[in-house]
Amino acid sequence: KISSIAMAKKNMIEREKKRRHLYEKFKQKKAHLVEELKKAEDFSDKLEIQAKLQKIPRNSARVRLRNRCWKTGRGRGVYRDFGLCRHALREMANEGYLPGVVKSSW
Repeated sequence: KISSIAMAKKNMIEREKKRRHLYEKFKQKKAHLVEELKKAEDFSDKLEIQAKLQKIPRNSARVRLRNRCWKTGRGRGVYRDFGLCRHALREMANEGYLPGVVKSSW
């Protein structure tokens, strides 16, 4: 039996889901506008495109996405290989739920 690890607040997890959804929704539009901006030669055209880019929601930026533990929702100390935070990783490895992961000793 795995002991309980403190879960992240539900609103933080939901906020992250919303950001991921917005990122996927506006990814194509943003890439298209950036390409247009690079090709535009007239300064007024660049200003118009820049204004369109600024209207895209801030939460749709890739920079705002955060890796979260799939088990606890924790946003810090997340190992990409497993998608687990360090606490959950340690517990699951000690219980033998992660094949191939062994305690280090030297």
